[in-house]
Amino acid sequence: MKRQRTGHFDTAVYGEESVRAFVPSPLPPEPPIDLADIAQLLERATAALGSLDAVTTHLPDPDLFIYSYVRREAQLSSEIEGTQSSLSDLLEFELTGAPGALTDDVTEVSNYVAALNHGLRRMRDDDFPLSNRLIRELHERLLRSGRGSEKLPGEFRRSQNWIGGRRPATAAYVPPPHLEVQNCMAELERFIHSRDDGLPALVRAGLAHVQFETIHPFLDGNGRVGRMLIPFILHQAGLLSEPILYLSLYFKQYRSTYYDLLNQIRDDGDWEKWLAFFLDGVAATAQHGVQTAHGLRSLFERDRKRIQETGRRASSALRVHAAFMNRPLLSIAALGEGTRLSQSAVASSVQMLEEMNVVVEATGRRRGRLFVYQEYLHTLNQDLPPAWVQESDLEVT
Repeated sequence: MKRQRTGHFDTAVYGEESVRAFVPSPLPPEPPIDLADIAQLLERATAALGSLDAVTTHLPDPDLFIYSYVRREAQLSSEIEGTQSSLSDLLEFELTGAPGALTDDVTEVSNYVAALNHGLRRMRDDDFPLSNRLIRELHERLLRSGRGSEKLPGEFRRSQNWIGGRRPATAAYVPPPHLEVQNCMAELERFIHSRDDGLPALVRAGLAHVQFETIHPFLDGNGRVGRMLIPFILHQAGLLSEPILYLSLYFKQYRSTYYDLLNQIRDDGDWEKWLAFFLDGVAATAQHGVQTAHGLRSLFERDRKRIQETGRRASSALRVHAAFMNRPLLSIAALGEGTRLSQSAVASSVQMLEEMNVVVEATGRRRGRLFVYQEYLHTLNQDLPPAWVQESDLEVT
């Protein structure tokens, strides 16, 4: 099949320089995607996605999984953009308002959580469609405060941007001129909602992600918003009851391949190569999500059983343990509010959980001590097993 460039170059003016800016052609691609080339990968990814979706209906309390999974995704997606905030830093910031790392980094991750949760509420509770309006709302919450807050939160850009280099003339990639952004995004919105082109929802999500990153419609935050689009498209298509397929772990582990493919596809139009990488990531990430959910359930059940076996002290300790299941990093004061136990009962229960190595004190301080459900965080922080994704299979030539 003859491949071709996936758009055309237009002239953009930046200061006194004229540069070539890339304007993508509307989706779906021409020539059409050869679905036969990716049929097996699509089948595997679809099956894995079904298993992940079942997690939200079969777990005793799926909200516990969603709470932690959203925060892990926020931390990973922001890390791709260069933040140094850990999951523990985010949890401490949410609990105390005082970051355990650089303020801008933690604020950025916290804003990502707010944006994801906003999208969840709008689509799930308000039955609001995925649209350019919702995309701008996500962006507004993402850049509401901290780093990037001066870069038109919630508004498509009104000037030229670029990727890499100090100015467009030396950039690795120059997105469309700002006057083209509205039209490009309107075309993307139409494609996301289209149902007459025969493309499976997973393929549609993979294509839409590339198109969004190619348009780069905002002055900042494009990568993070572009990654959010994937689970929201799958949720809208009915493949996920909750938008919980988060690919940032996969994109982070194979970052160079990810960026190489995004750049290469604009020149050669080999969408099938990108989709093979994307679908591999969907399968690996969905399987990882299922394993994480089951790992957390096993951990909670194991520790509850150990606590129950302690006898008369178990009642209060079980309430404290339940609080740590909801939020894996807590203070004595927060535990008192959450469990309605006295401070002495909370302190005694926490000491007991420390002795059992269920929780550990995280600060080393005498005052303002914080306790962390360490195995919970360890389960969340697991990387993708290399056996699922072979780096050699993903190399770009």
